Amino acid sequence: MSNKKELLWQSRFSEPFDRDALRFSSSVHVDKALYKEDIQGSTAHVTMLAEEGIIDRDEAELIIRGLQEIETELESGQLVPHWEDEDIHTVIENRLKEKIGATAGKIHSGRSRNDQVATDTRLYLRRQIRALDAALKTMQQTLVSKAETYRETIIFGYTHLQRAQPISAGHYYLAYFNMFRRDRQRLQDLLKRVNISPLGAAAFAGSTLPLNPKRSAELLDFDDVFSNSIDAVSDRDIIIEFISACSMIMMHLSRFSEDLILWSSYEFGYLEISDAFATGSSLMPQKKNADIAELVRGKTGRVYGSLITMLTIMKGLPLSYNRDMQEDKPPLFDSAESTIDSVTIFTKLLDHTTLREERLAKLTTEDLSLATEIAEYLVRKQLPFRDAHRVTGKIVTFSIATGKTLPKISLDEYKTFSELFDSDIYDALKPEASIKAKQTHGSCSFLSVERQIAEAKFLI
Repeated sequence: MSNKKELLWQSRFSEPFDRDALRFSSSVHVDKALYKEDIQGSTAHVTMLAEEGIIDRDEAELIIRGLQEIETELESGQLVPHWEDEDIHTVIENRLKEKIGATAGKIHSGRSRNDQVATDTRLYLRRQIRALDAALKTMQQTLVSKAETYRETIIFGYTHLQRAQPISAGHYYLAYFNMFRRDRQRLQDLLKRVNISPLGAAAFAGSTLPLNPKRSAELLDFDDVFSNSIDAVSDRDIIIEFISACSMIMMHLSRFSEDLILWSSYEFGYLEISDAFATGSSLMPQKKNADIAELVRGKTGRVYGSLITMLTIMKGLPLSYNRDMQEDKPPLFDSAESTIDSVTIFTKLLDHTTLREERLAKLTTEDLSLATEIAEYLVRKQLPFRDAHRVTGKIVTFSIATGKTLPKISLDEYKTFSELFDSDIYDALKPEASIKAKQTHGSCSFLSVERQIAEAKFLI
């Protein structure tokens, strides 16, 4: 498109806008992603204008047909936006003028670029929130499936990255289920604030034309309409909230990624990742790398950066609209794309992992992670917990020094630490018994995990 076309705001100026300044300020390479939302918002606005008698119905029909044709052109690649047109809104309006003539100018009656962009952004956010929620739901379904498959598989639970206590693997997967459940709750709560129409606020003060903002909101399936026209065009809280929610999701994914990376390493050897989701080394033939999990972990920092970008952009802006706000699109678009893509690919990766049950069974049987069971055994024999803790600590030291695992220590040796020990101590020194004995609410027992799985299915 030629830069000779007049920019939509240029009527007051006597000199053409400097070409380098136009290139610097052009956002069409970014905001072209909003073309569907822009056409959707314009269609609703024109429909409302005709219903209120501000433009003729025949003109509205002509404009809407033109907009539909332009959407097809943009979608097919027939119409290619160029930076000389400044932004996607100008691309669409200029093309509409080429198609239907001066009537195209009526599309902007009672509307400013400010409320137009704010509307497009909310429509985009609504779409991305729903897409992200759907991706998280699929992730939760995969987690429930994993929890069912491995409900009675025993793994180590960790604190401080040290083996702590044996737990059900199903319990582990459901911990992440609950993280992503909170993420979905945050998105649903955010949607209440996103789904409010700013259309009709105009530049920031409203309009002298008899607009019907409630009708525009209804046409766009918004739940409500703005209360204050200044806030309507200057609010970017919803973008910050969205990227914040994305940051939380990515943080959860990053933690999960770290577990998969560690567990699939030779040193841990608990988990196998399908070859379809691993890479090798260009130099070392033996390598099998958890690259997808590493990339997800890396993209977390990218989304965090977008959050800081938005907070920095907005921190010093006076009311109402300022051109700085144009820079909200790159962090918004990148966060949405990075997060949805990460959730989607991580779900596929997770679906292609298997726990190495034989190795886990051997390790959990021989490990010191049953020491807590010894302490609680002594508590059940009426020894105060602090004393039981000290006794157990000495037993652990003895186990390490002699190389005897806890089940291999003889009863006579146990009695040297406390006369309260009897042969039933060996019943407590089985991972399965340890897990089954934990009957408190939300615990890792197999029965508790079964209940949690049923609850999770209901919550999805």
